[in-house]
Amino acid sequence: MMGLNIVLLFKYVPNTNTVNVDPNTGTLVREGVPSVVNPHDLDAAEFALELREKYGGKITAMIMAPPNATKGIEFLLGMGVDDGVLITDRAYGGADTLATSYVLAAGIKTLEHYDLIITGQETLDSSTAHIGAQLASWLKIPYVYYVTEASLDNGALVVNRQLESCTEKYKVKLPALITVLMHSHPPRPITLENKLRAVIKKPVMMLTNNELKLNIQCTGLRGSPTVVAKTEFVSKIPRKKEIIKDKSPQEAAAWLISKLKDEGFLN
Repeated sequence: MMGLNIVLLFKYVPNTNTVNVDPNTGTLVREGVPSVVNPHDLDAAEFALELREKYGGKITAMIMAPPNATKGIEFLLGMGVDDGVLITDRAYGGADTLATSYVLAAGIKTLEHYDLIITGQETLDSSTAHIGAQLASWLKIPYVYYVTEASLDNGALVVNRQLESCTEKYKVKLPALITVLMHSHPPRPITLENKLRAVIKKPVMMLTNNELKLNIQCTGLRGSPTVVAKTEFVSKIPRKKEIIKDKSPQEAAAWLISKLKDEGFLN
């Protein structure tokens, strides 16, 4: 195999601890909220870059999102990713994971060749972890979650995945899809050289439904079977922000127990 052609999937998520939900559609309100590359997808980006360093090849970042997500692609290009594909169309807005994976599968099929799809374990704004499995099902390829290590063996991929109490090893045929365990591969910083390359070469391709020609009844809000029946907004709990300092562990524990009793949490 002459290197790995890797598709790096990522999401551009709101950079805030306060996420507002549209009460009419049940979807996130993104207008006016600054966004960043999903932090868990940065682990996946680092994982992909390490594989390219070891085996050679090419990394293409791909996302389905509004046009401003080009900033996310540019960030990944700054880390060293080769190029990017932005899939964007008003008809794709409001999609749940099923409709999103349907569109992503169509986007991946436009690529000349791919060996491996890599994505993060989950996203901060939804944490469903659905996309990997759903996308692999559309593409009819094997997939493994929670991967921490990977190597090539006679054209197949050998991976370790970390569960709560054990490590499992799998050997899968390529093409395949893996999700990278969160916090397992801290991302490298972006470099000026990579950022300049992105500015000069402009290696970002845009795909709309004019190119993908998907049935819009299967995309966006119309193609999403997920129904948000009700949303409730919980007010923030006021914090007293009491801090104990310069005490021994025993004194600190006694102070904490006393406070919990005063608040009625302990009898």
